[in-house]
Amino acid sequence: MLVLLPPSEGKAASGAGVPLALDELSLPGLSAARETVLNALVELCSGDADTAQEVLGLSKGLRGEVARNAELRTAGALPAGEVYTGVLFDALGLAKMDEAAYRRAERSLLVFSGLWGALRIGDRIPPYRCSMGVKLPSLGALGAYWRREMASVLPSAAGDGLVLDLRSSAYAAAWKPAGELAARTATMRVLQEREVDGVLKRSVVSHFNKATKGRLVKDLLNAEAEPGSPGELVDALLGLGYRVEVSLQGSARKPWQLDVVVTDVH
Repeated sequence: MLVLLPPSEGKAASGAGVPLALDELSLPGLSAARETVLNALVELCSGDADTAQEVLGLSKGLRGEVARNAELRTAGALPAGEVYTGVLFDALGLAKMDEAAYRRAERSLLVFSGLWGALRIGDRIPPYRCSMGVKLPSLGALGAYWRREMASVLPSAAGDGLVLDLRSSAYAAAWKPAGELAARTATMRVLQEREVDGVLKRSVVSHFNKATKGRLVKDLLNAEAEPGSPGELVDALLGLGYRVEVSLQGSARKPWQLDVVVTDVH
């Protein structure tokens, strides 16, 4: 099972220890592309701060991220699983997993990034600010850039098993499973079911869908679940107490679409 995750805007305040070593990151086929994006980002942030702030889409309160980006090559690095601190990663709870579950997370989780392309949670990176929606002056839109670079690298990382795609739309655009790989890929929505005037209604959960997805992945890892197909994933989640429905069965052109139905959001 390979689980595709978005990164989080929230990140650790600072790294620690030795700085970034690009050649030690997983998915070495992306090394040259990472070097190119890193150079472009550092160059941008080493120049006019106002321009960099605008290009990166940063608020005034995050202006300090420009200076931090300029020092990425020498900043202390942390495992990616510690760098990302947003809602999904908080619910995933990597730091609280036992050793066996954490090892499964290292093998199974792949975090997409505007700067690094895609990472394993054990890859050591410095905290940074660069979303997939950014258009760097020398490279253009990062989503399109990474789509070209990852097309030849990600299929082999996916292997021949299940791909559970939990990315947001901006990060999903960077690589889309195709062909037979699409048929064993599952995407997921979180729907809240409520009774309104005596009628059950469903709505797509926005903010709290991240927390639900984080808990769901944590439960799969802790349970040692190894579903090999979308159908087996549905069975595994039902066994863990989740209410899951298939809204679209996959084909050679489209992944499976699963709905996780909840009554409460938190």
